[in-house]
Amino acid sequence: MPAFSSLESEAQLNSDFWKFWTGQTISTLGSSFTNFALPLLIFKLTGSALNLALTVTVTVLPYLLFGLIVGAWVDNVDRKRLMVITDLVRALVIASIQLVFVVGYLSVWWIYVVAFITSTLTIGFDAANFAAIPALVQQEKIVIANGRLQAGYSTAKVFGPLLAGLLILILPLPELLLIDAASFLISAGSLVLIHKSFNAASNEERKQMNITQVIGEGLRYLLSHPIFRSLTLLLLLVNFILPTSSVQLVLFAKQWFSASDTQIGLLYAGGGLGTVVFSLIAGRLRDRWSFGILISGSLMIEGLLTLVPSMTHWYLILLLTWILRSGADVLFVINTYSLAQITVPNQLLGRVITFIRVLTWSTASLGALLGGFAIEQTKNIALVYAVVGLLIFTIALAFFFTPLGHPERGD
Repeated sequence: MPAFSSLESEAQLNSDFWKFWTGQTISTLGSSFTNFALPLLIFKLTGSALNLALTVTVTVLPYLLFGLIVGAWVDNVDRKRLMVITDLVRALVIASIQLVFVVGYLSVWWIYVVAFITSTLTIGFDAANFAAIPALVQQEKIVIANGRLQAGYSTAKVFGPLLAGLLILILPLPELLLIDAASFLISAGSLVLIHKSFNAASNEERKQMNITQVIGEGLRYLLSHPIFRSLTLLLLLVNFILPTSSVQLVLFAKQWFSASDTQIGLLYAGGGLGTVVFSLIAGRLRDRWSFGILISGSLMIEGLLTLVPSMTHWYLILLLTWILRSGADVLFVINTYSLAQITVPNQLLGRVITFIRVLTWSTASLGALLGGFAIEQTKNIALVYAVVGLLIFTIALAFFFTPLGHPERGD
C-alpha cells in the first residue's frame, strides 16, 4: 500500500466525496431531531413505556422481514438514483406526521407506520451508501473517508438533540420533524450534484438472475469467505454481549457512581467527543497498523475500558474510560467497514453489509434483555460490567488468531 500520511490523503479527497459528506452529515443532523422528537411525541400521546418499546420493534422488524431482499436488490439497480428517490420518499413520509397533526388525526399508530416505512427505506439507502464510498475515493483513502464521515455523523448526533431541545421551546413538537424532512431533500440534492456513478461494475449479467439467486450469491460469498465468516461470527457474539454496557449506562452511573443528571449528560457528551476525535485520527492509525490489529485491538481496548470502571467508584474514571471506549468503538466500526469496502467485489457490497446486519443485529435486543435480567438477579451492576468487559476482551483476543486477525493475507 502506498505510504500516504492522513493529512495528504485528506487533502486529496475529491469534491464529489465532500458533496457526499455534506449531504449525509446534514441528513444525520436532521435525523437526530426525529430521534429526539419521536419518543417524546409517543410519550405525550400514550404515556406508556410499552408504546415506547414498540417503536424499537417496528424499527428493527423491517431488517428481519426485508433485509435479505432489499440488500440483494440494491446491488442490481443504479445506487445513486435509488438513494435520491429514497431521500425524497423519506422526506414525504416524515413530513406526513406534521400534516396529520395539523388536521387533528395524529395517533401513535400513524407514528408506528411512519417508523416502519422509514426504517424499510433506510435499509436500501444504507446499503447503497456503504457501497458508494469505494466508487467515490481511491482504495488507499477509504479509511480516511470513513473516518471523516463518522466524525461528521457523530458531531451531528451531539448537536442535533441540543438544538432540538432549544427549538422545542418555540415550536410544536411535530414541527421538529419537518427539519428532518428538509435534511432529506438537501441530501438528495447533494447526491444529484455528484458526477461519479456509485456502481463501479456492470450489473448487466446479474439483472438476469432472479432474486433468490441474487440472495444466494451474496450469502454464499459471505459465509464461504474466511474473513467475513469470522467477522459475522464475531459481530454475532459482540452484539449479544456489548449492548448491555450502553443500555445500562444511566443505571450504572447512578447506582455505582452516584452520578447527578448533569454528570450523566457529560458522559454522553464525552462519548460523542471520543467518537469525533478517534474518527479523525483513524487514517493515521491505519497508516501505522494493519486492519487485523486495529479491529481486534480496538475491541480488546473497548473490553478493558468496560471492565475498569467496575473496579472504582470515582466518577472521573468513568468519564475518561467512556470517552476512550467510545473512541475505540468507532475505530472498530470504521476499520470493519473499510475492510469490507476494500475486499468485497463492488457488485456484492450492498448485499454483504445488509446480510451481516440481518444475521447479527437480532442478537442485540436479546442480549440487552438478558443483561438487564442479570443485573436484577445479582443486584450488582458492577459485576455485570466486569463480566461484559472480560468477555469482549477474550473474544477479541481469540478472533485475532482467525483469518480476521490477518485479513491482508486473504486479499
